[in-house]
Amino acid sequence: VQLQASGGGLVQAGGSLRLSCAASEHISSDYNRAWFRQAPGKEREFVAAFRWSTGNTFYADSVKGRFTISRDNAKKTVYLQMNGLKPEDTAVYYCAAGRTIVSTVRRAASYPYWGQGTLVTVSS
Repeated sequence: VQLQASGGGLVQAGGSLRLSCAASEHISSDYNRAWFRQAPGKEREFVAAFRWSTGNTFYADSVKGRFTISRDNAKKTVYLQMNGLKPEDTAVYYCAAGRTIVSTVRRAASYPYWGQGTLVTVSS
């Protein structure tokens, strides 16, 4: 399974970006998809997840109400729409895929497949 993340860039505080994560054709249809981020000097943290089979979504409290995770089933692509960006959202954003259950959906270790990361920089 290969994941390709894109869409990062430089934006002013309050602005918006949309990240995309395209998956290779042979990704299993029961793989859930997620976004994590890692700021300089900090550990990787959960941002949002999408359970492919149910359409249920999960968000970190820090992004709830500002970020939206969605999918294009035909393209096997997951998106992260980020609105109301803040300087503290600055990080490298990674997409991930794997079979997870509700109790593990926020754990990075639950995802065996990762994209290369895309940098989001929010200026104040």
